[in-house]
Amino acid sequence: MEERLKIVVMERNTLGSDVTLDGLGEFGEVVCYPLSDPEANAERIKDADIIIVNKIPMNAQTLDGAKNLKLICLTATGTNNVDFAYTNARGITVCNVKGYSTDSVVQHTFALLFYVYEKLAYYDSFVKSGAYAVNDVFSHFTKPFHELAGKTWGIIGLGAIGTKVGEIAEAFGCKVVYYSTSGAHHTDRFSERSLTELLAESDIVSIHCPLTPATEKLISREQLSAMKKDAILLNLGRGPIVDEDALAWALQNDVIGGAGLDVLVKEPMDPKNPLLAIPDSTKLVITPHIAWATVEARTRCVEETVANVRAFLAGEQRNVVR
Repeated sequence: MEERLKIVVMERNTLGSDVTLDGLGEFGEVVCYPLSDPEANAERIKDADIIIVNKIPMNAQTLDGAKNLKLICLTATGTNNVDFAYTNARGITVCNVKGYSTDSVVQHTFALLFYVYEKLAYYDSFVKSGAYAVNDVFSHFTKPFHELAGKTWGIIGLGAIGTKVGEIAEAFGCKVVYYSTSGAHHTDRFSERSLTELLAESDIVSIHCPLTPATEKLISREQLSAMKKDAILLNLGRGPIVDEDALAWALQNDVIGGAGLDVLVKEPMDPKNPLLAIPDSTKLVITPHIAWATVEARTRCVEETVANVRAFLAGEQRNVVR
């Protein structure tokens, strides 16, 4: 390749130091910055031909000085950080990555579920505290838990992730119902419900839909009140889909049985988040937006990004979004 391009990776730390970006080196000079710096972002990319970015706003304020910019590669599926009216007017191509984290997110969905559903925090603590060593019987079941078989699993958002969660839930013996937030996804395999019907019927509710104006605070106090008293809510979509004040209220007042979250309204977490008032991990488990982040998924994310750059330079349309 004759032309050597300047590629600027803007948020290197979001991909992890255990994943290599060496594949980008075939296209030219690669400059990496560990984290976003709003005061410096525009200066960092002023000579870039290609930007690799995750969450930094791609708008006039950031990009006006980047006169050589040809391609923006998002290391994510979501595109809400891109001002497409601006990038399209400038003729800047934008690509994202798709499907790289499906297996990872599905796996984490069940990890969150079982941690809460089987009260694993309590039982692990019981053993490690020494209490089991002096127990009078071989078992201990102070915190009752239940089988998944025969329960109803409700899925909000029936894309690739939601569909696979449903398939695995069926393997555990669950009846699976779903609500399509977009109205675009339908299947004969599972039974479709309205949101109200799904919440009232389900023992487990897992959220896998994108954040849109229609899904922001989709789960509020009213919806939580419609759920079963022992139901588990899982959010693997986006934080603002669930009203965090309402969820804290529901957990503190035993309106629902428990919750598992991998996403929050503000990330990193706001130190005043009302959910921090619930330390009981048999009721609530929160992970720091890691469902997507297995080593394999992050490796695929980088590989897909490299493939997007290669396709762009070859004049091909691959994962282009507008």
